[in-house]
Amino acid sequence: MSKLTHLNDKGEARMVDVGAKQVTQRTATAEGFVAMKAETLQLIEAGTAKKGDVLATARIAGIMAAKKTHELIPLCHPLMITKATVDFTASQAPPGIRVEATVAVTGQTGVEMEALTAISVACLTIYDMLKAADREMSFSGVRLIEKHGGKSGSFTAEPRAKA
Repeated sequence: MSKLTHLNDKGEARMVDVGAKQVTQRTATAEGFVAMKAETLQLIEAGTAKKGDVLATARIAGIMAAKKTHELIPLCHPLMITKATVDFTASQAPPGIRVEATVAVTGQTGVEMEALTAISVACLTIYDMLKAADREMSFSGVRLIEKHGGKSGSFTAEPRAKA
């Protein structure tokens, strides 16, 4: 196992010094899935959820979360994000919403945590918007699916096996 970069020689947490790193274009894409009852999905598709437009609200929440990741996750650097998108795909079997977020920056550190935070908060927002209709919703599969840029180069996750 390689040395953990967020610990100093005494084992104390620290923010990594990225000052000497090269400025490059960096992107990260993450995904997650909100499982729900078919009737709950119908509320989203029909636009009849009592709290309003579920996906528009979740999109804004996800983008805001990406921008505020450094305020939520200890030791993350504040970044001047150049792009943040949150997209949704409805699934009938199983019923639910697939959430995908892409974040980009031109900087000295990556945006994996920003993409993952966007997914997490978008999923939480979907739950919040629909909890009165379906308290059994759950989210799963939150993971990094792709990243590019920086010293470590590119990463692409293996496709998920179909259930």
